[in-house]
Amino acid sequence: MERVDARGKTCPLPVIETKKVLESMTEGTVEVLVDNAIAVQNLCKMAEQKKMKAVSEKQSEDCYVVTITVEAGSQTQPDAAPVCMPDGRSAGTVVALTAETMGTGDDVLGKILMKGFVYALTEQDQLPETIVLYNGGAKLSVEGAETLADLKLMEAQGVEILTCGTCLNHYGLSEKLAVGSVTNMYRIAEVLSKAGKVIRP
Repeated sequence: MERVDARGKTCPLPVIETKKVLESMTEGTVEVLVDNAIAVQNLCKMAEQKKMKAVSEKQSEDCYVVTITVEAGSQTQPDAAPVCMPDGRSAGTVVALTAETMGTGDDVLGKILMKGFVYALTEQDQLPETIVLYNGGAKLSVEGAETLADLKLMEAQGVEILTCGTCLNHYGLSEKLAVGSVTNMYRIAEVLSKAGKVIRP
């Protein structure tokens, strides 16, 4: 039996960490510890999508146990890591990051959600073709940003990262850009208008 302790970790980390353990198994069980009911629901949904059995148990107010069973033959082993990383981009898909927070209501929570969203992008089967950052979103691609490592990872896999130069100037961050390149509103309008799909978190 494998165990994943995801207590204290925000979405989507419990699902992502559990998924990685499951993909390394041919059979057996994985016991996942989480501290909220939403994480339990997300884990059970993920197990259902993989056609695996999941059972949850509430041990205390801040401790839930989700047990996922992998039956022999229910899944194939993941392919060996390729020597060169393949182009996993989704052609025509553009992600527009327009703020350093995600959603409205609480900015502290919003920053946590945005960090989780950018990280979740790196774990998708297909990455976006381009990520454009403007207005407050320009703060996500500069030195010291918590999202910087994930943006660099996607850039290394071929994702184009474009940050609005006017926005960087406005926030006094012109010399702080640490990933991708500076762009202008004409280019941003061109990218968005030609996109097959635009995602705005």
